[in-house]
Amino acid sequence: MGSDPISFLDAQGTRHAPAGPGARIACLVPSITELVCALGLTDRLVARTGFCIYPRAALAEVPKVGGTKDLNIARLRELAPTHAIVNIDENRKPDAQELARFIPHLIVTHPQGPEDNPVLYRLIGGIFGATAAAESLCRDFEAAWREASAACAALPRERVLYLIWKDPWMGVARDTYISRTLAAVGWDTLPAQAERRYPDLTLDALPAGTARVLLSSEPYSFTARHAEDLAHRFPATSVNLIDGEMTSWYGPRAIAGFRYLARLRQSLANQGDARVSNP
Repeated sequence: MGSDPISFLDAQGTRHAPAGPGARIACLVPSITELVCALGLTDRLVARTGFCIYPRAALAEVPKVGGTKDLNIARLRELAPTHAIVNIDENRKPDAQELARFIPHLIVTHPQGPEDNPVLYRLIGGIFGATAAAESLCRDFEAAWREASAACAALPRERVLYLIWKDPWMGVARDTYISRTLAAVGWDTLPAQAERRYPDLTLDALPAGTARVLLSSEPYSFTARHAEDLAHRFPATSVNLIDGEMTSWYGPRAIAGFRYLARLRQSLANQGDARVSNP
């Protein structure tokens, strides 16, 4: 009995055979578009969303097909991709179902924590014949994780309120990629229990035990003024701006993200009682 042919399993449980050299990729996930380019596959991209912006120069000529949640399906039909890369959190299920009607291969992704990055690298690299580049990224990721773990090992764990939106205020539950990334460098997000992955918050008072408030740069673009306002409102708690791409983007940015978070944690620890700071 012969061995099974090589295939790669996506987050939906679908097995994908290696693509041929004529594959045409529509990547509809910003962080994975960056990964496709990092794997040396830019020339196979035929479509991206308007939020797929890295690397800027390499993507300048790749057609845009709307946003992650408002895809231009008609334009995608015209571009005739053979493969579309989507994400359970980033893209709408009805859109993915519609794409599956005319795109032969729909690759579904769903990294749930930083440890899923090597799996993602190998999935995309394996399908599109970039295994060597994928393994190189895996090594870089593992090195960055080790460096960040070592840098943060001596720092006390802190409970943090990580805010992603204003009006209404919104945070992150622990069952999110962001929260698991922060936990890897010693920041445990609050609230500890939440019914929704991105819960609404009243902010009449901070959750008990909050040592620090982190204001993300995305999807809401918090500024120093917001930090000053919250610091005035909660004078016993430090308030800091943080680069949201470094906590929420998987792919190659997760490698830079670990190094950034380690530097940020050390910098904030060295500031001692400083209540407001920029990243």
